[in-house]
Amino acid sequence: MNEPLIELRAVKKVFTTEEVETHVLSDVDLAIERGEYVSIAGPSGCGKSTLLSILGLLDTPTAGEYRFDGRGLDLLSPRELARVRNQQIGFIFQSFNLIGDLTVADNVALPLLYRNVPAAERRAAVDEALARVEMAHRAKHYPSQLSGGQQQRVAVARAIAGKPSILLADEPTGNLDSKNGAIVMQLIRDLHAGGATVCMVTHDPRYAEHADRTIQLFDGQLVDAVHEPRKLESVS
Repeated sequence: MNEPLIELRAVKKVFTTEEVETHVLSDVDLAIERGEYVSIAGPSGCGKSTLLSILGLLDTPTAGEYRFDGRGLDLLSPRELARVRNQQIGFIFQSFNLIGDLTVADNVALPLLYRNVPAAERRAAVDEALARVEMAHRAKHYPSQLSGGQQQRVAVARAIAGKPSILLADEPTGNLDSKNGAIVMQLIRDLHAGGATVCMVTHDPRYAEHADRTIQLFDGQLVDAVHEPRKLESVS
């Protein structure tokens, strides 16, 4: 039997100040299979973004075990964790996080540059990623010359250019109007249909329903998981 792509076992996250200890995640057990589309839902402040940050190696659990692609990550050095994060995880953020003084093409190429991908291979990967999100005609533009929806499509291109093992999306429609939000969600669905593994945090139940499985968090605990793939014709 194949191991899950990602597995969390009894993961906890506690933030401590001089006077207060805040338990953000409590004994979270979670497995994400290769090719699966998982949404993480729950009320504001329940720990969704913290869980996604741990999944993306942007944060570390206070306790518990994290296994990625069959490997326990507990003993990896910060440099090794950064390599896993850069090479195997693609991020799509609510705020786009594009660099204003870089062109669209250069924004998409940046993670590949950090990975020391040769220039010719880098250009080919950027061209392919921009074509997939229908933004090739904007390659030489700057983020300020794009609409919010276009910026998010560029952010998706940046996330997929390196062909990561998993896409992590944190409220990817949060700064978009309904029309552009629907376009971005359809793009994510298309990527999943093409074989991508996706894990998305969303507050919008319409978009959570597009996943194969919805994980419900409440006060830092996994309280429910719905395993019903949705057969929706379009995002609306």
